[in-house]
Order: sequence, then structure tokens, then C-alpha cells
Amino acid sequence: MRISRLTPWAAGLAAASLILVPASASAGQRNTAAAPAAAPVPASASAVDTYYATAEGKTGAALKTALHNIIKNQSKVTYDGVWNALKVTDQDPANSNNVILVYSGRSQSKSTNGGGVNDWNREHVWAKSHGDFGTATGPGTDLHHLRPEDVTVNSTRGNKDFDLGGGPVSEAPGSLTDADSFEPRNAVKGDVARMLLYMAVRYDGGDGFADLEMNDKVNNGSAPLFGRISLLKQWNLQDPPDAFEQRRNQVIYDTYQHNRNPFIDHPEWVNSIW
Repeated sequence: MRISRLTPWAAGLAAASLILVPASASAGQRNTAAAPAAAPVPASASAVDTYYATAEGKTGAALKTALHNIIKNQSKVTYDGVWNALKVTDQDPANSNNVILVYSGRSQSKSTNGGGVNDWNREHVWAKSHGDFGTATGPGTDLHHLRPEDVTVNSTRGNKDFDLGGGPVSEAPGSLTDADSFEPRNAVKGDVARMLLYMAVRYDGGDGFADLEMNDKVNNGSAPLFGRISLLKQWNLQDPPDAFEQRRNQVIYDTYQHNRNPFIDHPEWVNSIW
């Protein structure tokens, strides 16, 4: 059985037509806009089959290991470089001057990145304290789990694990939080799950960083663990990859890191591993 029959992402990619900048472009300046370049070309199903060829037919731990060995081959982006990269990866399809904030869902000017109350900044979906990797080039700058978010909302989320319930989050309609967890809006629940599971496969302790793993708890603190895996599996099914997420994966592959999030291409692999 060929992997290609399980790649529903391809059709959605063709609809997006957004600007790109090279990974080496200047970054980290508050009002620096990304320079326009060619729109991404969607990968063919056969090209994605080839990328994952060594994982074909595997399940469980063997699949996780095979995917790690594939996606660990990547280019790195500096933490300053993340600013301009996010202006491309998360560009609003309806307004090329804006980015979409992950938890808020708000379309906001690319030029308002920074540290002010109503600015957007770089949200680590896998909180950088879980494994204590900070903003080090590697997990701390991996675009597959970095997203734009309102500064205040980013602070409210903090390093909380993901779970259900709590009170409404100001400036993030549909998101909830309590003392030890954060629940994102429905439209990105699957995105969050697939970003975390990517990190758990990509970083296994073999490249000088902590071995990131999933568990079914909250309050993981500085341990290299994230929860709750039972809920994240549900979110992966509830909110399958959409065109925005698929395009984002392709842009990161084509222009920046040259690796893919396998759970966007094959969300069914989540239950095969966990």
C-alpha cells in the first residue's frame, strides 16, 4: 500500500498564493516587512512519498524512529530570523500585509511585531521551559512550533500544558485557561496537537538537547514533557489539517528548514505511534 493515498493535504496547498523571503533575510527589526518573492509550489504526492519512503509500512516505536531520522535533517533559523519567517509562514491569505495570530485568530499587521501590549511576538507552542532549551538555535527556533501571538495572550498562556476548561482568555475568543492549563480555540486544536507531536519526534536527546516526550499530565514544569496526550490525540482527529496549516508546512520545507511535520502530511500516524 502506497503512502500517497493518505496524503489529503495536496489539494489545499494550491489555493494559497503568499509571499516568501529567503531564510537568510534580515530579521528581528520591529517594522521590517518580509521581502516578496515567488509563491510556494505545492509538492506532489510522489515527492512526499519519496520523503517518507523509509517510514512506509512501519508502526509504533519503529515509525517514530523512522520519522525522527527523516525530519532531523534540517536547516536552522536563528531566533532573530524567526521574526521574518513568521511573516511568511503565517501570512493572512486574505491580506498579505498581515499575519494570523494562532490562539487569537486575529489578523494583525506584520509590522506590529515586538514587545508592546498590543504587539505580536513569537509563541513557543512547546513551551521552551519544558526541557529548558530557551531560544537556542534548534528547538528554541524551530518554525514547526513557533507561531505569532498577541503579547498579552502569549503571557497568559505562559508554559501551561494543554487541557480543557477554565475561564475565557482576553483577546483570544474561544480559548480558555486556568491555573495549570490552556485550551486553544477549536480552529487550531489540531494544529497545536500536531506541533507538539512533531517536537516529540524531532528532538529525542541525540543532538545536545533534552529528549522531548508526551505524557497525560499537566503541571509538567521544566521537565521535557508535555500533556495531555490523550486529549491531543482527540484534537488531531477533531481538527484535521486545513489549507493554512498545509501551506505553512510546505513553506517551512521549501524555504527555511527543509524538513516537514509528518503529522500534517499524515495525521493518521498520530494513533500509529501513541
